[in-house]
Amino acid sequence: MVGGALVDTGAILAVLRREDAWHQACVAAFGTIRPPLLTSDAVLTELFHFVRNNARETEAAWAFVLSGAVTIAPISDADLPALQSLMIQYSDHPMDFADATLVHLARRESLTTILTIDHDDFETYRIDRGARFRILPARRAKPR
Repeated sequence: MVGGALVDTGAILAVLRREDAWHQACVAAFGTIRPPLLTSDAVLTELFHFVRNNARETEAAWAFVLSGAVTIAPISDADLPALQSLMIQYSDHPMDFADATLVHLARRESLTTILTIDHDDFETYRIDRGARFRILPARRAKPR
């Protein structure tokens, strides 16, 4: 069912938007990972929220999701206490619900790689026993 990595909203948007500063890096990163990438319905909720006012982007988002590039991992009532615990644990670096689902899925599915442009957050979050995420694509150098 699961490929070799998780995927976050910003990376999907970057793949879909050619004008995005992260587009090339995210497309290249997608090419290095065995599909499907695992995600959550919370990530897709964010994705469709961001593209809602653009019919072309909405169509592209649907095409991407239906292509088999991603698969949605279930989050059930039984997972909610773990999500709450994560959000409390990272209250000093506020974790949104979508990020909590991805960290939880990483733990549950034994995944360490995530495709995201949200380096600040995912460099802070830990999987089990303090393990860090392997983040793709690499952080971009900040302009001087």
